[in-house]
Amino acid sequence: MSLASDWLAAPAAPSVRSGYALPDLGYLADRGDPLAGTAGAPEQPSWRLGPGGRFFLGAKMDLVLSIADYYVFTPYIYPATWPEDNIFRQAITLLIVTNLGALILYFFFATLSYYFVYDHLLMKHPQFLKNQVSREIAHSVQSMPWMSIPTVLLFLLEVRGYSRLYDGIGEFPYGWFQLAASVLSFLFFTDMLIYWIHRGLHHRLVYKRLHKPHHVWKIPTPFASHAFHPLDGFLQSLPYHIYPFIFPLHKVVYLGLYILVNIWTISIHDGDFRVPQLLKPFINGSAHHTDHHMLFDYNYGQYFTLWDRIGGSFRNPSSFEGTGPLNYVKKMAEEKHNSLGGNGYKNEELFNGECTKTE
Repeated sequence: MSLASDWLAAPAAPSVRSGYALPDLGYLADRGDPLAGTAGAPEQPSWRLGPGGRFFLGAKMDLVLSIADYYVFTPYIYPATWPEDNIFRQAITLLIVTNLGALILYFFFATLSYYFVYDHLLMKHPQFLKNQVSREIAHSVQSMPWMSIPTVLLFLLEVRGYSRLYDGIGEFPYGWFQLAASVLSFLFFTDMLIYWIHRGLHHRLVYKRLHKPHHVWKIPTPFASHAFHPLDGFLQSLPYHIYPFIFPLHKVVYLGLYILVNIWTISIHDGDFRVPQLLKPFINGSAHHTDHHMLFDYNYGQYFTLWDRIGGSFRNPSSFEGTGPLNYVKKMAEEKHNSLGGNGYKNEELFNGECTKTE
């Protein structure tokens, strides 16, 4: 069985309170391999009383920290005398893992998008800045560590049991159906809050201080996806982190959604305006977000067009109407082609926005 399946289907043990079923995570015993199962005799989960009378698992039961501690931090980094559930150790580990994970996601998926999806003709647009790609990368790399500090504080609260994250499907009467419903709930909940946070960041009292650095990129590339002022980036990510404090969410699902959210953020900056015709009225994709960068007051949504329509800020993307930035670049290339034709060039033809000349 896969790691994700093991965690999704972890058997439930009787709860110590309120009749709920809590996950039996004994197979992640102390120093037991989190990928291969228990090393030695199973250890019963260690429950401790938390604030407000709530019980929570030690950090060694958390998926990411278990793997990181088992394979890296306990054998190679931290002294053996430093317990894995020490709050300061957890904070340091989360800070390292969060920053490293964010950089890997950013460079891997943004690079793939830049070379295989992004249309480089957009770099000929007059509003594309000099050395823009390197500036986007530098801005992102400088901002991420600062964004991660408040993010890690929320992760630490989750690890120490203050959220409603859970491990076993058996904890709830509707099981897999509730898990699937939580994914849809997460998407619509976060889309709603991001819309209003994003729109608020465009208010004149905060725009210049926080959000304007992201709008420097009028014709963004995938590398602009994380090029925010640190506080701006954290505020727009906040809905993802507060969701599991309000609604139950499986830990593996939460981790998967966190990764997908980062990929989606890259994708809406990739300049690829192709959307299935059936989904065009509903999905807030790259075409919508490119117009947001260029026109400022439209298409604040993250995934869907719903709240832009409710809030009166929806605008049909210019690229869908043949007037987008890529259309502009191709039109300029065609005009250049025609002007060259009047200066002694013959049998020229326009191919993908570029002039192929035969004297």
